[in-house]
Amino acid sequence: MAEKIDKVVILGGGFAGVRAALNLAKLDCVTVELISDRPDFRYYPALYRYTVGRSHLGSIIPLKDLFTDHPNVTITIAEATKVDADKKTVVTKKGKHDYDYLIVALGSVTNYFGIPGLEKFSYGMKSVEEAKALRRHLHQELLDDKKPDLNYVVVGGGPTGVELSAALVSYLQRIVKLHGIKTQSYRVDLVEAADRLLPRMPQDVSARVAKRLKSLAINLYLGTTVEGETAEAINFKGDSLKSKTVIWTAGVANNPLLKANPVFHMNDHGKVVVDAQLSIGHDIYVIGDNADTPYSGMAQTALYDADFVTANLDREMHGGRIRNYRPKRPIYVVPVGQNWAAVLWGNLRIYGMTGWLLRRVADLVAYNDVESFGKAWGSWMADDVYEEDCPTCCKEPS
Repeated sequence: MAEKIDKVVILGGGFAGVRAALNLAKLDCVTVELISDRPDFRYYPALYRYTVGRSHLGSIIPLKDLFTDHPNVTITIAEATKVDADKKTVVTKKGKHDYDYLIVALGSVTNYFGIPGLEKFSYGMKSVEEAKALRRHLHQELLDDKKPDLNYVVVGGGPTGVELSAALVSYLQRIVKLHGIKTQSYRVDLVEAADRLLPRMPQDVSARVAKRLKSLAINLYLGTTVEGETAEAINFKGDSLKSKTVIWTAGVANNPLLKANPVFHMNDHGKVVVDAQLSIGHDIYVIGDNADTPYSGMAQTALYDADFVTANLDREMHGGRIRNYRPKRPIYVVPVGQNWAAVLWGNLRIYGMTGWLLRRVADLVAYNDVESFGKAWGSWMADDVYEEDCPTCCKEPS
């Protein structure tokens, strides 16, 4: 008697979705359909580097390239609109997709918290399209006005805001020079609503990172809440900064599909409530950014969740013992300018060049989590390559 072949549908082409598909692709008893609303995998830890002129090869990998050696995986580029748990069907704008098991790994979206003007005037950092729009704006402003903006304002003192603001300093120095502009009268500002940077990390780490940012001449506005934005300025309570370049990194929300489908029960923080197997019942599993777990929102957690769920599915399909989820504390690594990073590894703190080297190694490992080592090496090396589409800067050697 032939072994039963189960179909697993995975929603989302990020870290969690891709890792789950790659794990399941090794099993003979399943077929996998990966449904994503975009045709590529985005390496979000490197997205800020793409914004500051580095090659797209470090941030964007076509999904089809990740599964060329896995014929039991099919890729569907479509936006999911509904999950019917009773019929075991996912509805997309291209049709219906039946499943035996469903893994939801849709990631998060930008949240502007209803602040007036932000969605219209600010630049986001949640997609390659947003990063490309910001990079184009930085150059176009120099082309049109022949001078830099008065203030380049990054809102959000989490890892993305810290990494981007530090990288922006050296990138602006580079492109201002390439555009032949002699004036250096501009500022990079980092705004955070909490009273310190990196609120999820210990205070001593926050203080050390703040010191590093100040050494790069970045102006810190802590305990400062954004109240609105116009085409010319960003407004705070009783104050404002003139700027046409506001970059919003301060808020994310769960994918709207989850809130729109009653099968998913959301907690007060907008995360999906899951059981000890990361399941909501009905053979549906929710992992990564979407799930209510202690370290949700971290790429390391997304990979860990994918490994946990797919291992349990393998056990279930072969009559093995199902295990319960045990959260794993991630290693926090925050680059702050070239050749400097802060690392929190358990109770160990590492700063400076050593931290930077650890981040580079971590990037190589992360690429290798979704690619063969040869391809991962190419993606990793792309960080050292400038890739400009500005008509002025692209004439210059990298």
